[in-house]
Amino acid sequence: MKKRFFLLFFLFTTMLAGAQSYGEIGLFGGGSYYLGDLNPGRQFLLTKPAAGAFIRHNFNERTAIRGSFTYGTLTGDDAISKVNTTRNLNFTSHISDISATFEFNFYEYFIGSLRHFVTPYMYGGASVFFFNPKATYNGVTYELQGLSTEGQGSSLYPDRKAYKRTGFSIPFGIGVKYSINSFIGMSLDWRMHKTFTDYIDDVSTTYYLDLQGMTPGEAEPFELASDPGLNHNSGMQRGDSKYNDWYSFVGISISLRLNYLERERCLNVFY
Repeated sequence: MKKRFFLLFFLFTTMLAGAQSYGEIGLFGGGSYYLGDLNPGRQFLLTKPAAGAFIRHNFNERTAIRGSFTYGTLTGDDAISKVNTTRNLNFTSHISDISATFEFNFYEYFIGSLRHFVTPYMYGGASVFFFNPKATYNGVTYELQGLSTEGQGSSLYPDRKAYKRTGFSIPFGIGVKYSINSFIGMSLDWRMHKTFTDYIDDVSTTYYLDLQGMTPGEAEPFELASDPGLNHNSGMQRGDSKYNDWYSFVGISISLRLNYLERERCLNVFY
């Protein structure tokens, strides 16, 4: 086992030593959208602008790691998705995402190559994100997490804890890289994030108030945010807690190549 380990370690370090290693810094621009209780399955519905920046270290022509920061907006609306029009819920949340991903190129690509100047690629990793769902009813915007719209922390549902506005996700995606010239590269990619929360949209379980028959003028802000139609009672279904929410970024990236001086003379653009 020791011999095998040292042999694999030697092969790995030898491969990296001969690799065309370099770095990149870049900017991302595109869109962001969400999948959840207010939009269970329509990709790209209510896509909003998103932007970000990233750094990338290329180990060789096939593999790289990338660290990125992306900022976007997620929104959902029953009136647009038509999933549950009687529920009449909506939300908007700015989202800040910090990701680290491992990339694999299908071809032996690097910025400046004349042979493999374009390649499809795929990637996956981990991220942390920050969100804060808000909703607007009758011209007033409410921060939903503090209103406990499903009875979080109430005496009726003591087992429902207030959700956190920070979460972890598993990002993964596909894309295409293209070398514009010896120093600039671009890519088109689509990145999905599987999260571990069902509250990006502030919707998950059941109603906790008896509001059926109440008039809008009588409703308090927390009641209106919980049931804007005022047509549900405690225990009626509000969301589906079996499935967590997702969010996605899609767009174009432009990157500038950063040569490592000891590697620069090794590059062969015809390779």
